[in-house]
Amino acid sequence: MSSTSFDFASLLPAGLPPAAARWNGRVKCDFTGGNNDADALPLDGLIAAATAVLRREGRTLSTYGLNSGPQGYRPLREFLASKLKAAAGIACTPDDILITSGSLQALDLVNATLLQRGDTVIIEEDCYQGTINRLTRLGVTVIGIPLDREGMRMDALSSALDELKRKGVRAKYIYTIPTVQNPTATILPVERRQEMLRLSAAHGVPIWEDDCYADLTWSGERPPAIYALSDHGGVIHIGSFSKSIAPALRVGFIVAPWEVMVRTLALKTDGGSGALEQMVLAEYCTANFSKHVPALRRALRAKLVTLTEALQQHFGPAAQFDDPEGGIFLWVTLPEGVDAAKLYQSALAAGVAINPGPEWSVNKSRARNRLRLCFASPSHEEINQGVATLAQLCRREFGLSG
Repeated sequence: MSSTSFDFASLLPAGLPPAAARWNGRVKCDFTGGNNDADALPLDGLIAAATAVLRREGRTLSTYGLNSGPQGYRPLREFLASKLKAAAGIACTPDDILITSGSLQALDLVNATLLQRGDTVIIEEDCYQGTINRLTRLGVTVIGIPLDREGMRMDALSSALDELKRKGVRAKYIYTIPTVQNPTATILPVERRQEMLRLSAAHGVPIWEDDCYADLTWSGERPPAIYALSDHGGVIHIGSFSKSIAPALRVGFIVAPWEVMVRTLALKTDGGSGALEQMVLAEYCTANFSKHVPALRRALRAKLVTLTEALQQHFGPAAQFDDPEGGIFLWVTLPEGVDAAKLYQSALAAGVAINPGPEWSVNKSRARNRLRLCFASPSHEEINQGVATLAQLCRREFGLSG
């Protein structure tokens, strides 16, 4: 091989994300990402579903749309229409649903449909990292709305919308994760959902509802989706199977008014989301979803108990958090002297991966001493060991007592 290599760096456009690091395998204890509980994954059921659907309909893989058209496999959209009506109160038909390659593609498609550089959007102050990063790269102005223990504060949202109106600015959308919010795991009450809809209509700003975690409330109950409560149609709803079935299947969906859907669909130029995944999910979920998800919730709830007990044992009152009503993550506040970004580096070297709070917040200085810990993937033993390692590092590097 030649000692010289082609210089691709000179061809790269400005504004690309930082270069990715080479992956060196998973760490001993991984508290990051949206991974799920491997032991709770319904593997046998998925194998049976794959076998059945491939034998019955496998030859439709010869066409891009599985004979269902560009919006995705129709039996999966039929399942979703039924599920959304029963669980979230959304009255929609399969033709109101677009299947996407995970909710991340849904984020990209809606942003591509609505945004251009210089626009303004409103999101929760502490918010999904993937949403924040995408908006930063798109060059839009992001207004972060503070949260309390019941989610986005409507008084702060009202003030922000009024201030934008005084400046002659109309936000392109209000983005919210109302049910098991990421990273705070709060659940927005019905009254706040209704107030958000009132503000949306008054200011002519649509709502974008990200409902990816809504299946994972411990009680199995949730407020109606904002989409379901709207009487003026100004809501876009997205969801995913990543948290309820398996992240690697990469299947999400959009529910939207047709005037939005038709433009979004035109931007989905990938030839269709993974067909086999859609077929298997439709086959499995139609018969098994209502039995599988409660078992998954129980497994996740048990891991949350392990995590909170480990934090209390190893950190004591130095680790502050609210007990979430569902989900796969815990939003932890450590004493002011702890720098979560520095802790991330030290922890990684010790085999523990965490999400530092500033990556999950518009207000990075306020989140400087916060961590997002995903408890779904590690075993109970790994959770205990990982928290013990974090506490040891905090004592050594930041003088944490205990």
